[in-house]
Amino acid sequence: MWHSLKKIALDYHRKLMITFSLVAVENLLFLTYPVFAGFSINAMMKGELIQALSYAVIVLVFWLIGGLRRKVDTQTFARIYSALAVPVILNQRKQGKSHSSISARVALSREFVDFFETHLPIFITSLVSIVGSVIMLLLIEFWLGIACSVILFIFAFFIPRFVRKIDYLYLKLNNRLEKEVGFIGSAKAYQLNKHYQLMAKLRIYISNREALNFIYIGSAMAILFAIAISMMTHNSQLNAGHIYAVMTYLWTFATGLDDSPKLIEQYAKLKDVGKRVDL
Repeated sequence: MWHSLKKIALDYHRKLMITFSLVAVENLLFLTYPVFAGFSINAMMKGELIQALSYAVIVLVFWLIGGLRRKVDTQTFARIYSALAVPVILNQRKQGKSHSSISARVALSREFVDFFETHLPIFITSLVSIVGSVIMLLLIEFWLGIACSVILFIFAFFIPRFVRKIDYLYLKLNNRLEKEVGFIGSAKAYQLNKHYQLMAKLRIYISNREALNFIYIGSAMAILFAIAISMMTHNSQLNAGHIYAVMTYLWTFATGLDDSPKLIEQYAKLKDVGKRVDL
């Protein structure tokens, strides 16, 4: 997996550098906008229109950069995938793989492009959201930042167990996917039913684990918000902008945390694909 990703990164380093520079700027603006929103709220309450309108400028810049990044994404990654498909087919032919396996592995090779196009930007955004929110909360509400750090430590403790289970599920799922083309051409009705029922069960198991993680994260965030509300309710000196910034950083932290299990799943999926597909 890492060999294949490294090859893509080296072969297309200029295009990827441009794309991820835009991702970095977009995430920087995303991390700072709650502070600007807090300033804008306080300015509105004081009747200072010019200062309040600064937030609208930040929003416009954020969306312009996001639009440019999406445009560049499509151009870059569509071309990368079109260049990868041919060597994957040729390598699989040399290894004497069947037509069904080659067809499945060409489709699976798309996962490497998806990693750079979708999952790596999400990972960067998630990392910036989690770490950046904790840092900002440590600066503006120290004990809330500590509480977020404790939650991170608890979830990190269970990651290895989660990864082992997801690795196993994607191994089984991709094994079935490789056989699918062959099944379609020759299998009887009962074999097809068994094949697709097993595929459905594997996808349900993966989805159930995702749903369970969602509940765990939601429960932790409910406790965190309760702590934040209790702390700020008993502090009568806080202004509206400060409260808005704190609540927004908590939501940013929650969003980044919610993306983490899905990213771990994608890592497990890509790791299994890397064992099957030689670029």
